[in-house]
Formats: sequence, C-alpha cells, structure tokens
Amino acid sequence: MTPALAIAQLLPEAPVTVYADGLMSYGPTRNKIDPLIGGRVSRLLHLDLVPGLAPLLLGEFGAVPEAVPVEAFTKCVEELAGPSPARGPAAEEGPVLLLGQYLAALNLLTAAEEEELHLRMVRGAVALGHRRLVFKPHPTAPDAWSRALVRAAEELGAELTVEDRPVLAEVLYRELRPALVVGCFSTALLTARTFYGLPVARVGTRPSWSGSPLPEQQPDPAHGGGRGRPAARRPGGRRLRDRYGGAERPGRGGRLRDAAEDPAGAADGGGTAPVGAARRAHPAPLHPPPPHRPGPPRRPAPPRHPQVRRLARRALRLRRALKR
Repeated sequence: MTPALAIAQLLPEAPVTVYADGLMSYGPTRNKIDPLIGGRVSRLLHLDLVPGLAPLLLGEFGAVPEAVPVEAFTKCVEELAGPSPARGPAAEEGPVLLLGQYLAALNLLTAAEEEELHLRMVRGAVALGHRRLVFKPHPTAPDAWSRALVRAAEELGAELTVEDRPVLAEVLYRELRPALVVGCFSTALLTARTFYGLPVARVGTRPSWSGSPLPEQQPDPAHGGGRGRPAARRPGGRRLRDRYGGAERPGRGGRLRDAAEDPAGAADGGGTAPVGAARRAHPAPLHPPPPHRPGPPRRPAPPRHPQVRRLARRALRLRRALKR
C-alpha cells in the first residue's frame, strides 16, 4: 500500500485531489483502486505536457483533469534550484544533457541493453558536433554505466560529466541551459520542450508493449528522433491517446477499445500516425472480451453523499463480520 492510499483510508470522508506530474497520467489507470477511494477523487491535477490533451488517469471515476499553470511549476523549480547561476560568455553553447532511464529496473530492458541505449545517446550527441556532455543517471542505475559513458566519450574526443546530485532534470535546465536534451521516454523531455523551450531528441523508443506503452510513445509525435532534429507536431494526439489506452486496458470497452481496434485512426483529420504505432496496431484487432461467467454481482461505486457512504461502509463491515 502506498502512503497516499493509506492517508485516503484514514480520512474516509475527505474528498481527494490527485496530482500526477508524469506521462503516466495520459494512460489509463494501471492499478485497481477501491471504489470507496476512487469515487472520492474529484480532480486530477497534471502538467500540461501535451497542450490540449486531457489525461485518461482516473477517468473511470469521473475525475476532472485540471492543468497546473506552467508558471506555478517553474516557480517551484526555481525555489528548488536556488539563486540563478552565473552565466558564462554569451556565445558559449551549453552542454548536451543526457537523461538516464530506469528501464532495467522495470524489466523492460536488460542491463546490457540499457547500457547500450546510453552509449547511443553519447554517440548521437557527438555525431551532431557536441563535445561537452552531462549525464544525469537514474538513482537506481549502477555506477559502472556512468564510467563506461565517460570512457566512450573520451574515445570520441568529447568530455562527459556525471551529474550525481539528487536534483530534478528541470533544475539542471535552469543551471546548464543545455544545447540539447536527450532521453528515451522521460517526462523531462516534454518539460524541456514545452516549458523551457529547449531542443530535445529521443533515442530507443521500445518497439513492443509493456505495462506503460503511453509514456514510451508519447514523446514521438512532439519531438524528433535520435538525430536531435525536432519533428513537427502532428494532429491526432487525442486518438493516439485513446488507441494506446484502449489497447492497454481493452476490458473497459467503450471508445477506447473502438479506437484501439481502428487500424487507420491514429490521427485526426488525415494526419500521419507514428510509424511504430501503425506497425503495432495494424491490422489485427484486439482479442474479444472473455465470455460472461455468472458470479457475484459487482458492488457499484457508492454515491458521494457522506451519509450514504457511511451506511455503505457500515453494511460492508457487517457483511464481513457475518462471514467470519
């Protein structure tokens, strides 16, 4: 149980507001949530990482998405970063910031594959003419990865510095003002581009499904490939969100499932779908839902009226006591 769920259970009458600052908010709810808690969620505060695109998270409970103002987020980052750093010569270009991932810890890649992913970031940055690199490893990453990147950069004639302070990537944007931000599917790619106006490049988007396909694919429509050239924004973000969301949670049916089964509907108004998305979604439909098996009826989410909710909890406790 997470601390947030524990607090929500300790305060059974309080309305709940959820804050989600990552790309995970654009996908459907991953874990099953007790209706007694989910039914109390009234708002979902989120960063407007893809302007105009509403998250799917907790939508089954009627949570209303509300974007956090960019100024409020950047002000928090300024408070964390402290005083503005001294600027060097105006003509001096900032370094390339490489964002380490945590894919091996999630069993999405092997350790060797993730190390190679980081090496590709180094080689790609040097190929673009950059000679000063800063690598921000994930806190769970082995130290050996950082040493391997330092050696690889030296062999290519570049200098790589490892940023080992436990700071947010957005703090480094303010301190370093990087010439380029490189990552895989990090939320920080979106904040760099959308909130700080920094050029970004992605490397190694996974060609297969995982427990979180939306975060792996979301940077693609807005940002460039591994060569650091930003791509033009494409229409169809809403359909792409629904398509991946329906494929990840097909049992929920509705428009998400219809969008996931549509082989040609990754873009609104004739836009072009990302190549990876079209390759994975075309042409096979999702598996049909399993046949209905009679069983105990599902307990519907109780109304939000406090008195009705108290009666529902009392009945549930009585039912459990009788079963003992």
